[in-house]
Amino acid sequence: MVKITEVLPKSRAEKAGLVSGDILVSINGNEINDVLDYRFYLADRQIDLAVVRDGRAMKFSIRKQEYDDIGLDFETPLMDKKHSCKNKCVFCFIDQLPKGMRSTLYFKDDDSRLSFLHGNYITLTNLNESDIDRIIKMHISPVNISVHTTNPELRVKMMKNPRAGDVLSYIKKLADAGITICAQIVLCKGLNDGEELLRSMRDLSELYPSLDSVSVVPAGLTKFRDGLYPLDAFTPEECAAVIGQVTDFGNGCVEKFGSRLFFAADEFYIKAGLPLPDDEFYEGYSQIQNGVGMITDMRTGFEFELEDADAYRADFSAPREVSVATGMAAYGHIKGLCDRLVERFEGLKITVYPIKNNFFGETITVAGLLTGKDISEALEGKSLGDELLFPAVCLRAEGDVFLDDMTPKELSERIGVPCRAVENEGGDLIRACLGINL
Repeated sequence: MVKITEVLPKSRAEKAGLVSGDILVSINGNEINDVLDYRFYLADRQIDLAVVRDGRAMKFSIRKQEYDDIGLDFETPLMDKKHSCKNKCVFCFIDQLPKGMRSTLYFKDDDSRLSFLHGNYITLTNLNESDIDRIIKMHISPVNISVHTTNPELRVKMMKNPRAGDVLSYIKKLADAGITICAQIVLCKGLNDGEELLRSMRDLSELYPSLDSVSVVPAGLTKFRDGLYPLDAFTPEECAAVIGQVTDFGNGCVEKFGSRLFFAADEFYIKAGLPLPDDEFYEGYSQIQNGVGMITDMRTGFEFELEDADAYRADFSAPREVSVATGMAAYGHIKGLCDRLVERFEGLKITVYPIKNNFFGETITVAGLLTGKDISEALEGKSLGDELLFPAVCLRAEGDVFLDDMTPKELSERIGVPCRAVENEGGDLIRACLGINL
């Protein structure tokens, strides 16, 4: 049962007689507990809603087109509370956060509904057989799963949850039912790498064609690990070995299935000092949100836009001087792109600044974990030109604050120039640098 908080004016629900405060019990006899139940059973053309109003049971019927909305809003997008994580993963990034940050950053999400709705990755330890049956019945697909290892005993050790090994059976059950699976393996040195990684890749590849892709990403290690499981960062040589192992296995999958399936994160290539693969290697970038192919995608988009750069000349006003802040990992790639743009546009000057992550520690080199404080301190006293550009991934989803709660406006006030967030798109970088369509 879920509470209706708003009935939209002139909607089918209002015309049928539903009002704010009604408790929705069922649709066509199916109990409604959350957004997945609601959206699935709402798809029918004829729906009979059972509600409770002031303790009295009532029924309403609505005819509509298939999949049309009826105009109801609820207390939360999920229609109940998020499901928190019950694991104690040895590599958990949230356990490595310093004290004093905003409370929402400490919430550990492990909600299967968010996997479907927003692409979040889940471990399956919050689910039971009935939950898996519901996913199959509703054909909720794809499901994004944090696998980490297919060795049951090792998964229990890494996730510190006695169910972590048993629920691996759910993955095959989903795959057998035709549910598409996107997976990730957070790689921890000395735990699930080497032969264990090979085992995991072999086991997961057997799920093809339900298996869409798997990202292999290094565990993020901050400087706040006192009292946590001892983990060390991969050396450049070890990163190269991981890339070789994943790529070799992926090559075999290409020959066998026609798809690579397994991809190493950009961070491994950067730390190993190896060139990133080309655009075709990533097969549509299905794992880009896990840091797989982000730099290649940006480079490809940049080169595409640069071919038509002359179209921007009429709107470009010289002279223009801008600064670009980015993480240590992407610095060389971003600088290379900006240098090429400067060569094409006379009167344009771009200075790219690599920002060291003092907040989380120097081992964290990705742009998405930069804070406003680190950016402002690194650029203090620098000549920044007309504007500072920074990666939009530094901000939370709402685009209003950095991880340390500094706003872009506050950053601008500290460094003395306007600041602008730029998406990870080559075309967006070009236009922002040229001052076009801002």
